[in-house]
Amino acid sequence: MDVRQLEYFLAVVDHGGFNRAATALYLSQPSLSQAIRALERDLGSDLFHRIGRRVVLTAAGTALIEPARAAVRGLELARASVESVHGLRTGRVEIAAMPSQAIAPLTGMISRFHRAHPGVSVTVRAAFTSRDVTDMVRTGVTELGLLASPDATPEPEVRTHPLPEQRFVLLAPPDGPFAPDTTVVDRKDLSGHRLIVGQQGTGMRRYVDDLIAEGVAVTLAVETEHRVAILPLVLAGAGLAVVTDAWRELARQAGVRVLDLEPRTSLRVTLVSRHGATTPAAEAFLRTVLTEDPAAPPS
Repeated sequence: MDVRQLEYFLAVVDHGGFNRAATALYLSQPSLSQAIRALERDLGSDLFHRIGRRVVLTAAGTALIEPARAAVRGLELARASVESVHGLRTGRVEIAAMPSQAIAPLTGMISRFHRAHPGVSVTVRAAFTSRDVTDMVRTGVTELGLLASPDATPEPEVRTHPLPEQRFVLLAPPDGPFAPDTTVVDRKDLSGHRLIVGQQGTGMRRYVDDLIAEGVAVTLAVETEHRVAILPLVLAGAGLAVVTDAWRELARQAGVRVLDLEPRTSLRVTLVSRHGATTPAAEAFLRTVLTEDPAAPPS
């Protein structure tokens, strides 16, 4: 067994099959299949069930994921640590982020980081719920994560770095349904309106579910996992949307009205990182975005 075989195994897991994994790795599918077969022989166990063109993890394959990520991350850490001896000139930071937080504060964080370390690239991976982000960081899919949740982050699983909270706001089309001079809407006044919501597990969906539990008679007009569709849907009159304040400037630029909701309700925004050693690039990202003095160590 070698680290390259583990990288191939994880590529099949992450891409959902051999075809897409081979494309991502710039390998032929037969070469990738041969490498996985060799790994299975070394381990004495099948890692995937082959069902036609589909593959499904076996119990052994599932058990291998976390140790494989740890081994691959360990090699990356060793290589990056040696390269950074003469200064952080290259490298990569991988961050899992929920959609709204990928708008803000992540864009500002990346801008500030690139000013300090222009040679380091940043990869942002999509995660739709705070649980997704925590799991991706905990299992080593990424080193860092950015999430928002009404609840506290499970600190035993990851290192937490609290950021300013984001309040909920209402997106409405420019031609109504509220008077032109309206700037604040009471959440109970959403009764009778059609709403665009995210999937279960997101903060915007939980806000609307809490409205319904309170007896506010709203209609769920659209449920979407595609956040890029929210502004066009609002402009098209499909419904109103409850999102975080991170959307404010982008929504205004698109011509969507942004109204404050009362009583004020906010989400806790948290940057999370792996326990234990992280690459110099990830540590530099934490220093840059969390401290006034980038030379100071992260908390």
